[in-house]
Amino acid sequence: MTADFRGSSWEDCGIAEDNAHLGLAARSSIDDSIAYLLAAHPQAGWRAHANFGQLADFWLHVHGSLRGEGAEVARVVDRFRDRQLDPHAFERAFVPRLNGFLGHLEQHHQIEDAAYFPKFKTIDPRMVAGFDLLEADHALIHELLLNTVDDARALLAALALPGDAGLRAADAYAQGADRFLALMLRHLADEEEIVIPALLEHGERPLL
Repeated sequence: MTADFRGSSWEDCGIAEDNAHLGLAARSSIDDSIAYLLAAHPQAGWRAHANFGQLADFWLHVHGSLRGEGAEVARVVDRFRDRQLDPHAFERAFVPRLNGFLGHLEQHHQIEDAAYFPKFKTIDPRMVAGFDLLEADHALIHELLLNTVDDARALLAALALPGDAGLRAADAYAQGADRFLALMLRHLADEEEIVIPALLEHGERPLL
């Protein structure tokens, strides 16, 4: 692994105990009180809306890329676990894909936390709860990202060991990585249901 994410600086975001059911690990969808603009701007009509512009399109493109990159990393691991790749071929395929995926995910979240989310909060006070929730998601995802990096390093070290040590390490890696990916996908979907309707409602100019 060439990437080391341990030096990253993240805000200590949390969710109040009485709202724990809204947390990323607990929810199966975004609450209507949080994504309160979705009813007025359902997903089917997003791209046809007059206010759908370059920022909304770029946001969805980035999310689509993250979904694709995460799925590609998982496919490479599954191919190794199915013995379709030998350890050397697996390492060559796995390392750049995982580094690219995690790097893009972290960069996207840092830009959101530093630039876009604070601006959204100033547009309408009702948005504060939603973007606080998304920032809390980022904190959990970052924690899981660090765990994934540790598991990946353990997997790569195991590739040099005899027998099926590498395969056992791949199974252990996949268990944590699958949860990480599932929660990331939940977060991306929920974020879109907050961000895109907000862009359609208020336009993109206040965010630029």
